[in-house]
Amino acid sequence: MNILEISKLYKTYGDQTILNDLSATISIPERIALLGKSGQGKSTLLRILCRLETQDLGGISFQGRSYLDMDVKEWRKKISYVSQQSYMLQGSVEDNLRTVSQLHRTDFDIALAKQLMAALNLEHLDWNKSSSELSGGEKQRVALARTLLLKPEVILLDEVTASLDMESKYAVETLLIDWQREKGNTFIWITHDLEQAERISNRIWFIEGGSLVEDGES
Repeated sequence: MNILEISKLYKTYGDQTILNDLSATISIPERIALLGKSGQGKSTLLRILCRLETQDLGGISFQGRSYLDMDVKEWRKKISYVSQQSYMLQGSVEDNLRTVSQLHRTDFDIALAKQLMAALNLEHLDWNKSSSELSGGEKQRVALARTLLLKPEVILLDEVTASLDMESKYAVETLLIDWQREKGNTFIWITHDLEQAERISNRIWFIEGGSLVEDGES
């Protein structure tokens, strides 16, 4: 049974075609780097995969179940998305870390939260600090920890290290690679950095003109 199957996706905005007959299959846990020039449909694809947007035509299935057969909350627990500029809820760092557990009615794993924060070089961050006082890089890493606490089976990453310094960037890369190997999940990671793509992935997708024109080992 395939983990994720994407079948003939089409998406347009007005008279502009964003995704054009895009199909792909993920059959085993993988680390996929998603490459392509700006405006080729990469972010739109991830937003459709996590059901923040809706395709005009085409289907998506997760472990053999169509997106039409799963409610959005259940789907997003399995397939989670971290954007380039992550949204922080009002409240403290801890409020943000706990929110996914509250939303999906699961126990908050404080030990795992501390482990993730340490791996992201945030072990000294005050959990009582207001999220509005965090730097952009801190917000990005807290958002990533928040997502990983859900233990999603597919993680969609939209240029999540673009605003980070090199030390933080490598911390994120190391965490996600180790996490994928340990948990056996899959991530699809948009990046414009070819060296990063080589470091993080075992498979590369290249999108051009809204279509997947290259799919191979990295």
